[in-house]
Amino acid sequence: MQYKDYYKILGVDKNASQDEIKKAYRKLAKKYHPDANPGDKKAEERFKEISEAYEVLGDKDKRQKYDQFGSMYFQNGMNFDPSQFGNFEFRRSHNGFSDFFNMFFGDYGIDLNDIFGGRFKGFNTGFSGTHPMRGDDVEAEMVITPEEGMEGVEKTFTVRTGSGTKTLSVRIPRGIPEGGKIKLAGQGNPGIGGGPNGDLYIAIKFKEGKYKLEGNNLIKKAEIFPWTAALGGEVTIEAPDGMIQVKIPAGIQTDQKIRIPRQGYGKSKETRGDLFLLVKIVNPRYLTAEQRKLYEKLKAIETSN
Repeated sequence: MQYKDYYKILGVDKNASQDEIKKAYRKLAKKYHPDANPGDKKAEERFKEISEAYEVLGDKDKRQKYDQFGSMYFQNGMNFDPSQFGNFEFRRSHNGFSDFFNMFFGDYGIDLNDIFGGRFKGFNTGFSGTHPMRGDDVEAEMVITPEEGMEGVEKTFTVRTGSGTKTLSVRIPRGIPEGGKIKLAGQGNPGIGGGPNGDLYIAIKFKEGKYKLEGNNLIKKAEIFPWTAALGGEVTIEAPDGMIQVKIPAGIQTDQKIRIPRQGYGKSKETRGDLFLLVKIVNPRYLTAEQRKLYEKLKAIETSN
């Protein structure tokens, strides 16, 4: 009976961690699973071989027994003849695994304790069968405006998964941060072999709307007329919590900012950032006769100076 190197079958080192073994198995099992390769006998045999290897290496106790047995097997010249240990009654297993597996981990009826001096005492030889594979998680991106994040709106979007294109509706949690994710359970790629579907994660990105988001701060353009910028005064500004009156200091210049505390982005008043008004000095599109005269007077004064 030929020795089977389960580490080589899974493509992992003998010092690989259990997590590395699991990842290697999942990758290979998804590639060779019969549901993903209908009618492909070679893929089916490869999948059985992979499953057999993981049935042993994926279990810490079985892996330990396999490692102990393997060293003795190498010493025996890579072949094993059970008759050298006495007469044994062979009972064919129906688990689909190889003779090698069944000899030492299955139900052939051989007492491994008799063979290896009790080293396998209490060893559980149960087999769980072909492992259903959970579908992969899918991550998609949704772009919203800061005001939509502040309100906590419901959005409809279309996403492509392993089961095709689907249109879903999702509620945006109020105050979700940049890069925050929304989980939609069971909406990811379909499982294999009866396994559950993966999940869908929606990553939130922001675009500029009425406001621009910088961390937890909101930036809003505030257009003011030249006389207000020169003399100071008050203007009415739309803020996330409604209309507010803002004092404009005399002599303010374009691109200077006015800070309004705790009117920025966030879930609650305590965690919200600030609102910054970015000043833009603009002229009225249409001038009254009186305004034109005043501008002409200002121009004349500037020219004389």
